Amino acid sequence: MSEALSAASGSEAITTNVVELEKQYLLQNYGRHPIILHRGDGPYMWDVDGKRYLDFIAGIGVNALGQNHPRIVAAITEQAARLIHTSNLFYNEYQGPLAKKIAEVSGLQRTFFTNSGTESTEGSLKMIKAHGNAIHPEKYEIVSLENSFHGRSLGALSITGQPKYRKDFEPLIPGVKFVPADDIAALEAAVNERTAGICIEWIQGEGGVLPLSPAFCQRARELADQYDALLCFDEIQCGVGRTGTYFSYQLVDPPILPDIMTAAKPIACGVPLGILSANERAAKSIKPGMHGSTFGGNALAARVALEFFDVLEGLLPQITRVGDYFRARLRELATRYSFITNVRGYGLMVGAELSIPGKEIVNKAMAGGLLLNCTHDTVLRFLPPYIITEEHVDEAIAVLDGVFKTV
Repeated sequence: MSEALSAASGSEAITTNVVELEKQYLLQNYGRHPIILHRGDGPYMWDVDGKRYLDFIAGIGVNALGQNHPRIVAAITEQAARLIHTSNLFYNEYQGPLAKKIAEVSGLQRTFFTNSGTESTEGSLKMIKAHGNAIHPEKYEIVSLENSFHGRSLGALSITGQPKYRKDFEPLIPGVKFVPADDIAALEAAVNERTAGICIEWIQGEGGVLPLSPAFCQRARELADQYDALLCFDEIQCGVGRTGTYFSYQLVDPPILPDIMTAAKPIACGVPLGILSANERAAKSIKPGMHGSTFGGNALAARVALEFFDVLEGLLPQITRVGDYFRARLRELATRYSFITNVRGYGLMVGAELSIPGKEIVNKAMAGGLLLNCTHDTVLRFLPPYIITEEHVDEAIAVLDGVFKTV
């Protein structure tokens, strides 16, 4: 048997074995694409067959510096050999410096470390509930937005404004009101003395890469102040550099500061880490013993996040420049393909809305060597690594152009 045939049969055996083991032993909750990714370098990934892909979804916005970034690899390697985890019964060397950095770039004074965006959402809900309860037992209502997504736990689902995620788990936490995004009149009607918190994504990610208007977010800030409620901005997908600013609420000048901010995805480049940051007013509602995390902010994750922030500072202008170029190229395609009805987003959080389902386009693009995904059934969502250049955009556009010709 030739080496080529041997390699082919070997990868086929790996694929069959992996798929069969998952079918037999894993909870069947994921709809996976039929490829097994094996390694990566920069914005590229290779599967077990050796096929190369340009990665424009980056682990759903997580792999901010792509794969195999030398500074991230060095930080992980060095820290893993020194100390990975201690629990929060003890100090480690990195939580304090990381919290200081987050305070400097966010404008919020205190941070709690979690393992994921969902856990950050849970912490924010406890902060909101504790704040309201300290004022009055009936101050427990939370206002969220229709079409929003905040995570998969029961608490996060309770403020997620998409019935398809909620329906199998109801009844959920009571006292949540949903209002249409950007409907200021509806927001004003929903917020009152019983409101403990208002929760908003500046850009609805799972909802179709839909930015909110600054006027709506500013009115939410005013209403939270008027009724002594906490305003929480969910920056889990749209934050930590994704839009070309550290956080999306900094897209306006001056920034509209929240009381609470949740973030996660890119903050440790694939090592699980999330944050819940708050101003002093919100932070004081959580007393010793009221909340905690075994893994949150362990030495490895915090060390990697510090390294990432050091790299990120120099990348922000590139994120804005390349993102503008990417949307311009997509709009060029829209002039030739009428089923592209809108292109939107900021920085490297980009959505292309279609008048047709996007699933087959995603599959054909993958066959052509480009990874992306479709959210809300008809929105092609792009969350590429922050390190991409205009040349990578041109490569992606060439694949998309070829796919669109077949539609």
